[in-house]
Amino acid sequence: MSECIQLSFAVCRIGIYTCFRALCCKGPPPPRPEYDLVCIGLTGSGKTSLLSQLCSESPENIVSTTGFSIKAVPFQNAILNVKELGGADNIRKYWSRYYQGSQGVVFVLDSASSEDDLETARNELHSALQHPQLCTLPFLILANHQDKPAARSVQEV
Repeated sequence: MSECIQLSFAVCRIGIYTCFRALCCKGPPPPRPEYDLVCIGLTGSGKTSLLSQLCSESPENIVSTTGFSIKAVPFQNAILNVKELGGADNIRKYWSRYYQGSQGVVFVLDSASSEDDLETARNELHSALQHPQLCTLPFLILANHQDKPAARSVQEV
């Protein structure tokens, strides 16, 4: 009987030790790589709405960005740290101060905007494409508001 109890205790110790090693000794999961992006575009183009959707935040109470905001957008294999820069005329002249360290650019434009606003967006996009800190980075150009009746197609933009 005592041999049976000793054998049971030995099996339990081995089981507990195995579980302990499996649960506690793996170490933390490897960190996900982080990428720093800058998100630019004119006021009302949808930058804040885009980032809110990517962060699974409520689309209610979205307020136009004054200055800048930073959001961490988590994905399964990476984290995007996105600096969203306000698109008002008096803020756009300061955009270049926030470009340093960026690894990519998201340019959001309102595809349903007026011809004048679209021309302004084109000029800002060309300026960003030629900027020394951005000219070698990947750009994502997002033609937003495609659901509006006045929206232009990607080819028209």
